[in-house]
Amino acid sequence: MNSPEQPLPTFDEVLLCTPQTSAEQVGLFLRRCLIPSQGGNKIYTMLYADELSYDVSCRAEELFQHLQCYSSSYRLIILCNCERENSYLPSAFSHYKVHMIPQRSQEDIQQYLQHHFRVAQPSSSAAAVFKEHMCVGIVSSKRAGMGK
Repeated sequence: MNSPEQPLPTFDEVLLCTPQTSAEQVGLFLRRCLIPSQGGNKIYTMLYADELSYDVSCRAEELFQHLQCYSSSYRLIILCNCERENSYLPSAFSHYKVHMIPQRSQEDIQQYLQHHFRVAQPSSSAAAVFKEHMCVGIVSSKRAGMGK
């Protein structure tokens, strides 16, 4: 995010975890991260790793310990809900824990994302319904089930 031209993460760099995420999906992700390849200096991120089931978390930790010997220069970020930091995976990796303070203002982050999500020619695009011709948007309501 040092310049607007830096790309967003690609699909293979991010794993969005849910309680239904399988050990196979986590294993593939960890292999991409920890086994050196021609892919360059990617930063891999597991989002909501605290949501993984106990069995999947155990297998992920075991695989991580096994694969870690292949590379000492991996870049892996595991993001968790701070209210669930006592679940298995965050506890297992707690000795790697780094408290981070955002280095950019919220406004800078929003401008960076707007640069990447703006549709160039919104003539017949669904992006015309979102603010400033963005191809993504967040729709929320304080009232549940209101047709979002």
